Amino acid sequence: MKIIHILCYGLGPIGLGIARLLSQRSDMQIVGAVDIDPAKKGRDLGELCGEPASGVIVSNDVAALAARPDVVLHATSSALTKVAPQLESLASAGFNVISTCEELAYPWAPQPDLAASLDRVARANQVTLLGTGVNPGYAMDALPLFLTAPCAQVRAVRVTRVVDAAQRRGPLQQKVGAGLSVEAFAERAKEGSVRHVGLHESLHMLAGSLRWQLDEIDYQIEPVVAQQEIVTPYVQVQPGQAAGVRQVIIGRRGGHEALRLELQMYVGAPDPRDEVEIDGDPPIHMRVQGGIHGDIATAAIVVNAIPTILRANPGLATMMDIGVVHWSNG
Repeated sequence: MKIIHILCYGLGPIGLGIARLLSQRSDMQIVGAVDIDPAKKGRDLGELCGEPASGVIVSNDVAALAARPDVVLHATSSALTKVAPQLESLASAGFNVISTCEELAYPWAPQPDLAASLDRVARANQVTLLGTGVNPGYAMDALPLFLTAPCAQVRAVRVTRVVDAAQRRGPLQQKVGAGLSVEAFAERAKEGSVRHVGLHESLHMLAGSLRWQLDEIDYQIEPVVAQQEIVTPYVQVQPGQAAGVRQVIIGRRGGHEALRLELQMYVGAPDPRDEVEIDGDPPIHMRVQGGIHGDIATAAIVVNAIPTILRANPGLATMMDIGVVHWSNG
C-alpha cells in the first residue's frame, strides 16, 4: 500500500481537527506542518492536537520543510483574495492542494478573474486545487446535486440548513454575530465581517451544474434575536441581542424561484437539521435530523477527498469535477 504524504497548512481548530483525523489513517502520513502563529512554531504537532508527540515539528515556512508532500491540506481563511498568494505558491511548487477556503469552492462566477488565474497556475504545474468542506462543498451544493440523479426533470431545488452554533467552535460563534446588539450586527453585516461565507458559491455551483441561467439573484441577511439568555463557553447572549444569523439566497429563472438556500446558524437553535427538497419527477425530500456537524464533517471531507484529488485532472476543480468523495477504511 502506497502511503500518501500530507502537509498540514494552517493549524487553527479546523486544521488541528484535520491533523487528528489523519493520525488515525494507516494509508496517510503527515510529513510537515505549517502555521504563521509564532506560539506554534517549533512545537510538536501531536502535542498541539492533544495527542502523543508525532515527531512533526511546526514550521512557519513551507520552503524550509525537508519532505515533499503529495497533497497539502490548507485551512487558513475564508477569503479567497487573502489566501490566493498561498495557493499560487503551493501550486507553483508542484503541490496538489485541498483547501477549506469557502470562496474557493466555486469562484468561477463570483471571482472569475482570480479563478482563471489559479486555474492557469495549477494547469501549468500539473496539479489540482480544490476548495471543499461541509458548507460549501457538500450540504448545500454537492449533496443536493447528487440527489437529483434519479430525477427525469428538475424544476426547483430548496435547501435549508439549521445549525445550533452553541455546539460549534468559538470563532464560528463570533463569526455569526452571537452576543452583538442588533445595531452592531447590522453594521458588521454591512461591512461583511458577520456572515457565513459560501452561500453565493453554493448557489452558483448548483446553477452551473444544472445548466440553469439565473435571471435574478436575491440575497438577505438578518440577525436571529435571542428571546432568552444563552450562555456558551465562548459567548453570553442576552435577550434582545443577536444569537446568530439567518441568510437566504434565491436564484430565479423564467420568472419563478428555481434555487433557494436558507442558512440559520445561531446559538440555541432548536431542531437543527439539513433538509433538501427537489421539485422534480420524481420529487425528492431528504432530511438529516440533528444536522451535519460542521467541524467534524469539514475535516472528514477534506481527508476523504485526498484519493480523488490525486486522480483528478490538473487545474482549479470543484466537487463536481473530481468524482464521488466517500469514506474508505484507510
